[in-house]
Amino acid sequence: MAFTTGTKLGLYEIVAPLGAGGMGEVYRARDSKLKREVAIKVLPDAFYGDAERVSRFQREAEVLASLNHPHIAAIYDLVEFGGSRFLVLELVEGETLAERLKRGPIPIGESLVIAKQVAEGLEAAHAKGIIHRDLKPANIKIGADSKVKVLDFGLAKVGATGRAVDPSDTPTQMSGTMPGMIFGTPAYMSPEQAKGKEADRTADVWAFGCVLYEMLTGHQVFEGETVGEIVAGVFKVEPDWHRLPLETPEGIRRLLRRCLRKDRQLRLHDIADARIEIDETQSGFDVLSPVAPIATPRRERMAWISALTLLALIAAVLAVKAFRTVLPPPEVRLEISTPSTADLVSLAISPDGRKIVFVATSEGRPRLWVRSLESASMRPLTGTDFAAYPFWSPDSGR
Repeated sequence: MAFTTGTKLGLYEIVAPLGAGGMGEVYRARDSKLKREVAIKVLPDAFYGDAERVSRFQREAEVLASLNHPHIAAIYDLVEFGGSRFLVLELVEGETLAERLKRGPIPIGESLVIAKQVAEGLEAAHAKGIIHRDLKPANIKIGADSKVKVLDFGLAKVGATGRAVDPSDTPTQMSGTMPGMIFGTPAYMSPEQAKGKEADRTADVWAFGCVLYEMLTGHQVFEGETVGEIVAGVFKVEPDWHRLPLETPEGIRRLLRRCLRKDRQLRLHDIADARIEIDETQSGFDVLSPVAPIATPRRERMAWISALTLLALIAAVLAVKAFRTVLPPPEVRLEISTPSTADLVSLAISPDGRKIVFVATSEGRPRLWVRSLESASMRPLTGTDFAAYPFWSPDSGR
């Protein structure tokens, strides 16, 4: 039955309702003995005659009691009072990740901070042999101090009666003892869970990948209007990697691909590896390093062809440059016909290389001559020519 504000359950006084689901109602309550606020989850009266549901409620208490980790909400007690059975849980202030995602995708840096804490919580549970099996944004609480807590270990939820139900977030029926029963929330169930097979810790790895993808893109990996459409996507549809922000680090892209392998034999086996990948990305300041989108095979081939072509061109340019550097400059030979002269070595070439001045005999005495190398014209120099040909001085004694 539903409790109203002020209702007392032994040491606990109801303060306000927090939520409700098929496995129970959750309330904020006041612990009168220890003077603190707690959350209590009450098993619905309808389940009192269901041995399997009661057993599951007991099992959740035992699972939570075996875990002591800063990123897992703690349990304080399992109480029976006045015909009611309820769990006394740590009250985590703040919003769920599902509530946060209603405002859109989360920046990469913030997403990785959240994901790393979730991975640490799952890692602690897996170390105890505990598999969550229903990890999703609604079961992740973000505290006011940005501290993340994973909630609801060991339970599968069903949609609450009398309210609209989002098929992607509606937990399916589960059973801890009967094989073939489907357990989990469709949008976050691994393919083997959707087939009713026994889930191992790689099912949590899959769900973790779904949650991280959703934080980065603002979209669920597998979407649909019905449970059937969503489950069909889990079996057949590959994630749309182009939805990831362009600046998503390559290490995180690789992590998501490994988490969301449909074949669990090829999937990332240990959530600790996910935590390490995130930690290395953060330590390497790779969070803000832009990378190109994941290329299709055709785009990859074109990229390789372009790169190889560029390398070949660079190599050719360098080879030509090296060849020119090694070869000696070409030898230039010049032959000029001049009047007869006894002085064969007295000559000068103009700075522009277009004229040559030389000594030759004319009218029985040596004289200076100028010859154009372009037109082959030749004439003797006069006194007025020396100003035009300063490279040859009459004081040279020639």
